[in-house]
Amino acid sequence: MTSRRDHAGRGPADIRIGLSGWTYAPWRGAFYPAELPQRRELAYAAASFRSLEINGTFYGLQKPEAYARWAEETPEDFIFAVKAPRFITHVKRLREPEAPLANFLGSGVLRLGAKLGPILWQFPPNFAFEEERLAAFLALLPHDTEAALERARRHDARLKAPWLAIEGPRRLRHAVEIRHESFRDPRFLALLRRHGVALVCADTVAWPRLMDLAADFAYCRLHGSDELYRSRYADEALDRWALRASCWARGLPMRDGDFIAPEDSAPDDPGPDDLATARPRDVFVYFDNTDKLHAPEDARRLMRRLGQEVVAPDAGAFLAAGPAEEPAASRPT
Repeated sequence: MTSRRDHAGRGPADIRIGLSGWTYAPWRGAFYPAELPQRRELAYAAASFRSLEINGTFYGLQKPEAYARWAEETPEDFIFAVKAPRFITHVKRLREPEAPLANFLGSGVLRLGAKLGPILWQFPPNFAFEEERLAAFLALLPHDTEAALERARRHDARLKAPWLAIEGPRRLRHAVEIRHESFRDPRFLALLRRHGVALVCADTVAWPRLMDLAADFAYCRLHGSDELYRSRYADEALDRWALRASCWARGLPMRDGDFIAPEDSAPDDPGPDDLATARPRDVFVYFDNTDKLHAPEDARRLMRRLGQEVVAPDAGAFLAAGPAEEPAASRPT
């Protein structure tokens, strides 16, 4: 099963399978070879998967040099998803977001260039749906790098070393991860669709797991369906995730799951008219069941089910001198 469009734009969209973060001490000697220096872990992980989430950006603003280093250490076709700062979502709770958003966009994230993928906005579990507040926030989100640069120029004095340059105009994607039942509301879904922002399908035992499509891409975070951040995915579960991802990428009906608006999903048995109007979507799937080391192997198992090449990097190729600065630790969130 292929995962890329052909040159005429037909066929499935791209499916990228990866991990939420890459710096986890228990992975050393397990996923990472024991002799691999910590500073080479990103390069090793990026040789194994075509996308990774950057988690450190959630805990604080990073420096432009860090983004440049991450871009340099990864393959040309690699994509980062970037987790937006919790200062905006958890501390300010979307209130007065203009300056913090400008600071984030000006902190260097645009230095990722073509490797900048979706920006993930994760809401805390006690954050309930408030239509007016969310609508005002979504209206601020830029959907291309030129608009992001313009907003970044409005940074305040707290941003000491802004990066205010782009390689050229590129699209910018956003996804929202919710953790409160009040978001099971058609008004919420309508807001996302109006602004072209994806609803993250978060697979957990603790929070709503919603499969509605709200943008031209799908974004999934697999936190562990039995035990948060810890449980391994069973074969049957991965079979279902492979089918879901394949349907989204091919623009086919997908009704396996929970929906805010189930009537929006297409018939179980698509006919010629359904196939003719199919809308393939790029799919991003990140495994966040990192506490018990399952994420890397579960990601590879899903890749095999989708017919994607699973690469076992040669550890020796990563033992040469790498970047001098150690990366910030990742944490499952």
